[in-house]
Amino acid sequence: MTSVEYGAPSPRISDADRERALDVLRESMVEGRVSQDTFVRRVELILAARIPDQLFAAVRDLPDRQATPPPRAGWLAESVTRLVTLPGRLRLAWEAQRLPQLVLPAPGPVPLVIGRATGSGLRLNDSSVSRHHAQLSSAGLGWLLRDLGSANGTWVNGRRVIDAVPVRPGDHVRFGAVAFRLAARELPA
Repeated sequence: MTSVEYGAPSPRISDADRERALDVLRESMVEGRVSQDTFVRRVELILAARIPDQLFAAVRDLPDRQATPPPRAGWLAESVTRLVTLPGRLRLAWEAQRLPQLVLPAPGPVPLVIGRATGSGLRLNDSSVSRHHAQLSSAGLGWLLRDLGSANGTWVNGRRVIDAVPVRPGDHVRFGAVAFRLAARELPA
């Protein structure tokens, strides 16, 4: 219902406000909160109300609750989109499991440079990979992957790397068009 500010001219009651007040009254009668005589008197008050204060006075002691929330806008379109994109998502999941493994190197003070340049620790000979594409460095107990300003981007689990991001075994990484699944180094027995 509409709220009224003091000193402002009284707004008119909309049909929607009046209907909502009648709905609250109906719900209360069905629940047994209001007798039939009280219901009839309050319906007359709601229909005769000229300002929001009068309307509010007729239902202020009654609980105002929505029966069920309205469905989200676009839920049908979202459902259809999920259904239509299912084959593509399944294909990507299938391909992700078939990616070649990139075993994380032993932790050390020198980061592993990934790129096409001859001095790279991991040299990827693909035109989509920059000469100095990315850098993998050990950070405490984990690893950080940093993009070095590559043209085609570095990606981790489908998200483009802007700065350094932590990576771990099982993550999917992509350097340009070359993709890998990170794997942990096996410790000697």
